[in-house]
Amino acid sequence: MSTDTTPPVQDTPVDTAKPEESDVKVQDQDQDTGSTPEVETKAKPTKEPKVKRTLFERLEAWISKLSTRNNFWNRVCSMIWLPYAFRSGIKMSQDENTYRATLPFRRFNKNWYSAMAGAALLGNSEIAGGNYVFSVCGGDYTVVCKHLEYKFLRPCHGPAEYRMTPLEDIHALVATGEEFNITIRMDVVQVLVPMSEKKLAQEVDDPNAKPAKPKRVGRCTATFHVTPKAHHKAKKLRGTKKA
Repeated sequence: MSTDTTPPVQDTPVDTAKPEESDVKVQDQDQDTGSTPEVETKAKPTKEPKVKRTLFERLEAWISKLSTRNNFWNRVCSMIWLPYAFRSGIKMSQDENTYRATLPFRRFNKNWYSAMAGAALLGNSEIAGGNYVFSVCGGDYTVVCKHLEYKFLRPCHGPAEYRMTPLEDIHALVATGEEFNITIRMDVVQVLVPMSEKKLAQEVDDPNAKPAKPKRVGRCTATFHVTPKAHHKAKKLRGTKKA
């Protein structure tokens, strides 16, 4: 009688544990990556159609540009649209770095004790600053004074000169094509001081004598609101459509 000495074969345990949720998520992600990715299409910006200007608008822009060309045309336009500036005789001058406006010492601008009237200095400061802004912006913009502040320092007994200094970069603001506010600081100086013949002779005889310096008679700060004329036209069209 034979005996079986072969050891019994042990069954390997079967792992019946459920797969973890993290493994399932990884498999789902792997399956998702196999799908075709969607292509995003960006819409191209559409250009706004240019609005054709009317004959009156072209004529107005041409006259506005003509008024800033030189003093002659500035005086002609002032005679029609700015009678106060025409009567006061204010003149504009410009070089590479500065822009000036000179108010002559004439009877129309004087007060009762033969000095420059405060109303003339104040009123022409708006005209001087507005002309400067208008010369930079051009005829396609409207310029309106929002705030005007003038500080009187001393009497002015001669022609007054307005020296403009913009407190912001006006050229960068114009380049945006939007409406904006610009602040202009104006130093008002007396450029010519009336001298007696005796004092003039003393200065001529003395070669070391220094010439009289311009006296600052006031300082003005003006804020202007500048708007493209196209914005006014667009607002007007919107108003007509609503009506």
